[in-house]
Amino acid sequence: MDHAGERGGGLHKRRFGALELLFLRFAAGGAVPAGWFLADLPSASERAARTGRLSLEVVSHCWRYTHLLVYQLSSLVQHPPQSLDVTMTVFYCVEDEETVELLDHFGALEVPGVTWNWKALTRQELFRRGIGRNIAALETQADWIWFTDCDLMFQEGCLDALADRLQGRTEALLFPREERCTSLLESSDPLLQVGKDGPRVVELETDKFTVRERTRATGPLQITHGDVARAAGYCRDLGLYQQPSETWCKAYEDRAFRWLLRTQGTPIELPGVYRLRHAEKGRYTGSTSALAWLRGVIRRLTSWFDERGLRGGRAE
Repeated sequence: MDHAGERGGGLHKRRFGALELLFLRFAAGGAVPAGWFLADLPSASERAARTGRLSLEVVSHCWRYTHLLVYQLSSLVQHPPQSLDVTMTVFYCVEDEETVELLDHFGALEVPGVTWNWKALTRQELFRRGIGRNIAALETQADWIWFTDCDLMFQEGCLDALADRLQGRTEALLFPREERCTSLLESSDPLLQVGKDGPRVVELETDKFTVRERTRATGPLQITHGDVARAAGYCRDLGLYQQPSETWCKAYEDRAFRWLLRTQGTPIELPGVYRLRHAEKGRYTGSTSALAWLRGVIRRLTSWFDERGLRGGRAE
């Protein structure tokens, strides 16, 4: 067997992938027309302006983040929608036994207005978040689909207010103007210890959260019209963002999605959107300790600038 040839081929693929990523990041900044990659985006007049009792699909991913996902799922149990039908979709991997246990626990709970929808992927598919989001976008039957992360929660009044805000709308992409966030929490913070004694519904202590204003539909705040999602997918035609990976990929496709939709999103007033910000990233499987340390330093510096208003919010 030609091991040298295999190593050379792997190096070539990595270099080509890095170049492709640089090009897509450059293109998503507006340097390349989005129509080159997505020409069939339905116009506003072609999108259904639905009213009445609407349906929403929430799409989340989880890899070794049960201490965050437990809050998200608990928020739906504690604050179920009264005027909106919600499908809660979670992409996961069966290798992540704690997440499987958590999903089994919540899947057995009957919550009015909420349908649990667990979708297993291989670890390599899960590590490229665009893959799961694209599957959900193309398959959704909902009027609207909210692409989010497992660190975001829907507290009191959030989903019913959303049902009201969505009436008759046809925009491609909406986002909450405000979210309530913690500072960057260390892994030892009491908020991140809740639920580690086993799966259960947990209460969220909100005293550490402060209001932050958003100017665009960042990765966890992308509320997309169902007709747009079914037609466009989620970066469906950007090949790199649909390729499985051996390590967790930074979600550059969030920005590409907005570029393809030709919008940064339309802000809406929405109460009850909370997000836990955390310093330690358990998802970067395969990272060396030095690389993990460097990522932590960068994340803390970024947070420091964010909290002082020196950056424009999340980088996606």
